Amino acid sequence: MLRPRHKRVITLEIKPLTANDVKHIPKVISGYQTQELYEVQVIDTAEMTTVALRLITVPQPVNKQFPPLSQDDLDRYRPIPAQGFSFGLSHHDVLVGVALAERQTWNNSLVVWEFHVANGYRGQGWGRLLMTKVIAQAQAARLRIIVCETQNTNVPAIRFYRRMGFRVEGIDISYYSNEDMNPGREVAVFMKRRLELPA
Repeated sequence: MLRPRHKRVITLEIKPLTANDVKHIPKVISGYQTQELYEVQVIDTAEMTTVALRLITVPQPVNKQFPPLSQDDLDRYRPIPAQGFSFGLSHHDVLVGVALAERQTWNNSLVVWEFHVANGYRGQGWGRLLMTKVIAQAQAARLRIIVCETQNTNVPAIRFYRRMGFRVEGIDISYYSNEDMNPGREVAVFMKRRLELPA
């Protein structure tokens, strides 16, 4: 049992995710709210290409609700926990947090496909403990890097990943659609944490 540092003590359990747990992941996924976002600026000429993020405050809060996972998503995710890099956070045997991560052998990396802590359990250190577990497992397997994808509008996630040692290493302005740069749309931000390999 693990207990984060926080005034209100709730005892939760982090344990390896199983294929059977995958069907419960949609219950953990909610969304986020923020008054800030990263404005994406692109300059692309023959002499120089620059893609930049600039943090701005927006007049109306961004309220994002993630779409539900499809059956195809769940079918694709089901074999991933067997690799040993995915973990669930449970409260009285109910899944309230998830880190679903898949090893990519071709470049010795770990891709985090889903990372969520349910509403009511955020801001208490559980996300940090969950990601710390993923990082430790990746290091033990001698992987070189962990990759997370989020959106320019998801400032809370970007700040969390930065605190966990990730940095922005990629911006894809057409990852979701050909209109990602249009007002009100989202741009994909890829964050990576390089791992210290044991000697």
